[in-house]
Amino acid sequence: MEPADLPAVLDLERRLFPGDPWSRRMFLDELAQPSRYYLVAEQAGRPAGYAGLLAAGEQGDVQTLAVEPGLWGRGIGRALLDALFAEAGRRGVRDLFLEVRADNDRARALYTRLGFTQVGLRRRYYRDRADAITMHRPHPAPAAGRAGSGGAPEPGTEGKP
Repeated sequence: MEPADLPAVLDLERRLFPGDPWSRRMFLDELAQPSRYYLVAEQAGRPAGYAGLLAAGEQGDVQTLAVEPGLWGRGIGRALLDALFAEAGRRGVRDLFLEVRADNDRARALYTRLGFTQVGLRRRYYRDRADAITMHRPHPAPAAGRAGSGGAPEPGTEGKP
């Protein structure tokens, strides 16, 4: 992800997360941090989704993941996560965490298929007071070839600060 991607990223962010969207400044701050890794998936020259990773020593966090709603079910979310897993491995991350809305069943199912397990609950975590489920995945190597790998990409699977 580059600053030039932000108009399209912010448009998708606002549509998917109307109650708690990240601002341009938040994205710029994230992009400026060496411990972060953000990428954009494109389809037909337009952003189809984006994802972000925080890597700090042996621990990492999936900061955000979003896919254009009209493209759900096409493997974009899965591809973004596999790219984050690969980058986490390059950076020496051994344990990967994320927060996902408790009411986001699609995202939770995808994360479970990719080896994440629930390790906690953060009550009233989001601005609208929705709960977040904390999930963990050890040794985040790419998940290609695993059973159930045809999973649908997911909206709103981010853990926003």
